[in-house]
Amino acid sequence: MEKLQTKVDGSKPSSLKSVLLALFILVGWFIVPLNPWLDSRHPSSSPGFPSLENHCADRKPIQASEFHGRQKALVETLRTLNASAYITEPGANALYYANVSSSYWHLSERPLLVAITPKVQADGTVEPQLVVLAPKFEAARANLLDIPFDNIRYEYWPEEANPYQILVSALSISEGKIFVDGSIRHFIVDGLQAAYGQGSVVSAPQEVNRLRERKSAAERELLKCANEATLLALRAVHKKMYIGMRESEAGNMMASALTAVGLQNGECLTLFGENAALPHGGGTDRELGESDFALFDCKGTLHEYWSDLTRTVALPDTVISVEASKIWQLVRIAQNSALSEARKGVVAKSVDEAARRALSVFGYAKYFTHRLGHGIGLEVHEGPYLNGGSEDILDTGHTFSDEPGIYIEGKASTFHLSTQTLLLMNDSQIGVRLEDCFYIDEQSGSAVLFTEGVGGQAKSVLEP
Repeated sequence: MEKLQTKVDGSKPSSLKSVLLALFILVGWFIVPLNPWLDSRHPSSSPGFPSLENHCADRKPIQASEFHGRQKALVETLRTLNASAYITEPGANALYYANVSSSYWHLSERPLLVAITPKVQADGTVEPQLVVLAPKFEAARANLLDIPFDNIRYEYWPEEANPYQILVSALSISEGKIFVDGSIRHFIVDGLQAAYGQGSVVSAPQEVNRLRERKSAAERELLKCANEATLLALRAVHKKMYIGMRESEAGNMMASALTAVGLQNGECLTLFGENAALPHGGGTDRELGESDFALFDCKGTLHEYWSDLTRTVALPDTVISVEASKIWQLVRIAQNSALSEARKGVVAKSVDEAARRALSVFGYAKYFTHRLGHGIGLEVHEGPYLNGGSEDILDTGHTFSDEPGIYIEGKASTFHLSTQTLLLMNDSQIGVRLEDCFYIDEQSGSAVLFTEGVGGQAKSVLEP
């Protein structure tokens, strides 16, 4: 038989098997992509995102001239408040004034401090002086800090010395308040106070804190691009989702997409179905069911400036109840109501109230359990805040999130609205949140979405 087979096809049996295998692979290569179910219902757990270009590749970080302006504004404020110095450690405030990030210099028990002091000039103007205190054994690394300042004075403390005494001595001050960054660690404040003796070391007042609140055009441009990129990444992931995937799979896909689009520190809270009824829940890694919403709360940074965006979505083959669809639409209406209220001169709490009024008409206001929004910039959550107790006045350059939500845990209730009765089923648990960030425009004084350049708000559960 072997001789006959060899004579007929001119090859060994093993060669025939190889040919057949090659044909099988070749046919499969063309057939699989043509089968949409095979291609999209069960994608790779780590899909690539070749369509996501680096959306913000041409965006530059904050330039030295802007840092100089910030330092100048700070020392002028210190002089007005009769303060002798402002001291901070790596974090958002050190990043704002001196480009010193906690992602580069991680906090430890050995403090690295940045001190900025006002120096009065002969003509009566005031100029900043900057001192960096660092551990002596870290001197070489401290010198690598990219601080936009011409005449930095470095002070290095040996392990056996008191760093706070060294810093206070270097500042050559004996009176006046020392303001410290409000997020600085307590042991540092205690050390500074002991070293300063009779002088006062206090947390920086609102006059100082507000210097960061109104964002410059350059800051807004970074926030705009970061938020656009986050939305583009989320839309790309939405197209790859399928019924039966797990929360962790979708979350990992989002992390990959945020990286692909050019953001750093990308992460995404991912909650399916009833898990979204806990606004900041941890999830259970459950599968996406046929009647589930999926909630994504995503963020990432571009040159240290944060995005923050939330979508609650469904898939084309999801079976969404009329009630769930109505809840989604109500959250969208509340988001629009807040956006319309937000403008220059408005009290912050009234923006929060506008969203709640929209929900109260339909009996859902009590399920909106958190504030409407927060400021955003070098921190994903920063002041000022949009909540029911805030008396802050909105001004041009202010940046906020607008994120109403409805969260119904466990058994629901029956509501009576005029002559109509609205019943949520006893097993109904649902969470819906929509979040877009905006700024108060300098020309119009109105709210402008950071994402309007890529389509802005979600259009529907299928169009994030």
